[in-house]
Amino acid sequence: MKENIKTLGQLKATDYVSRSVKEEMRHNLVNALQNKINLFEKIKGYEETVIPQIQTAVLSKHNVIFLGLRGQAKTKMARLMTNLLDEYIPIVAGSEINDDPLKPISRYAVDLIAEKGDDTPIDWMHRDMRYTEKLATPDVSVSDLIGDLDPIKAATMKLTYADERVIHFGLIPRSHRCIFVINELPDLQPRIQVALFNILQEGDIQIRGFKLRLPLDIEFVFTANPEDYTNRGSIITPLKDRIDSQILTHYPKEIAISRQITEQESKLSAFQKENIFAPELIKELVEQISFEARKSDYIDQKSGVSARLTISAYENLFSAAERRMLITGDAKSTLRISDIMAVVPSVTGKIELVYEGELEGISSVALHLIGKAIRTNFETLFPNPEKGRAIKKGQEKKKNTTYKEIIDWFNDGNHIDFLQTMSNDDYIKTLKSVRGLEDLVRNLHPTIENELLYVYMEFVLHGLAEYSQLSKHKLDKGIQFKDLLGSLLTNVDFSQDEEENGNEDLGYRDN
Repeated sequence: MKENIKTLGQLKATDYVSRSVKEEMRHNLVNALQNKINLFEKIKGYEETVIPQIQTAVLSKHNVIFLGLRGQAKTKMARLMTNLLDEYIPIVAGSEINDDPLKPISRYAVDLIAEKGDDTPIDWMHRDMRYTEKLATPDVSVSDLIGDLDPIKAATMKLTYADERVIHFGLIPRSHRCIFVINELPDLQPRIQVALFNILQEGDIQIRGFKLRLPLDIEFVFTANPEDYTNRGSIITPLKDRIDSQILTHYPKEIAISRQITEQESKLSAFQKENIFAPELIKELVEQISFEARKSDYIDQKSGVSARLTISAYENLFSAAERRMLITGDAKSTLRISDIMAVVPSVTGKIELVYEGELEGISSVALHLIGKAIRTNFETLFPNPEKGRAIKKGQEKKKNTTYKEIIDWFNDGNHIDFLQTMSNDDYIKTLKSVRGLEDLVRNLHPTIENELLYVYMEFVLHGLAEYSQLSKHKLDKGIQFKDLLGSLLTNVDFSQDEEENGNEDLGYRDN
């Protein structure tokens, strides 16, 4: 329709009906629900919680605020709300505030229509252009949001400051007939929040002595973090009262949902997708790290643990494998358990520590979370090394001997190193050198494929270390596994070697 309609007269000759932005969103949502169209398909884990609340708010024609911790897709949901808008709407050509040709509100549009009548030119605005987002910061001013007098415009048009045409409109008037989002609302200074009162309720704006009756048509969406109510700012009560629906967000409640989000949002190169195999086990471990972080006593839970932690960690895993391939010349590779050390920078940059965590050190906390994730997943694939087995009812449990041959091999003075630049062949050769390791995995997982066999073999070693059956040390270039008793007896000498060679004992605190 828009290609053939260029003037107000042509628009009037059609069946176009002028609607407010809230009525427009409501109308399109009704059609979507009736036709089973999911307009929030990219949002995972909110199907039964948050999305129904958004739909209810839209049906009620409410302004909304998303309240939740960081990394809970608040801004993403706000941006997806543009899917509820019409694909195109007509506006008066040249209007600063997207005037509806059938319901103009600006002096410019009213005068133009009075002058040209049905010959008034119109333009068409796509839904993607009807979204405005502003991050609330302490330096945001009323001029930024509402507007101010423009001396250049006054001089150019030879107008006095008594003429309202000298006004330069701010972001909010320019978002007329649009969705306007203010992120981190509590960071907005209280005096600026006050300026939003009349806009939300009555539609009045005041600029330098001008009181303009502009019935702005805007869908307001705000986001906020509960932590900010006390730490950095607050939402003043009268403004909060004018926001119709408050929608609480949350983190994924299941590993499976978290995995969907990570795989959807991670940005992997074509080379990484085609040439690096990611076992399900390692995908689970990455997600488990964030789940462990969200219940860790070392981490400030009021600050939250963003979903971006696992996304960044997943990308780093693939990049670590790609780096190894570039160095070794391997054409293909599989993510290894030892590659998990590459996620440490992703963890340390995404968590806020409490006092106990600060005492431990942020790197130690990251390693602790990785260890907890390994321990949590280990029992889903292998027997718990700490649990014995009873021969008959009432008898004492015998010591678990499942891993005896492997542990004995290390107790004989053997050790192995998994280096970051180890080729696929050397990696396999190193794993096969551990007596009893391959037989154990094949016995417990008889149908396992070779691609997973070696990942599981390495996982056994990491699991035994987490259960204090072996010792694990971080080297500059990788990880080393040794017997536990020998490391304890030579702890002093080994610590001196660590200081000289850059090695670090990963530690075995009670889990």
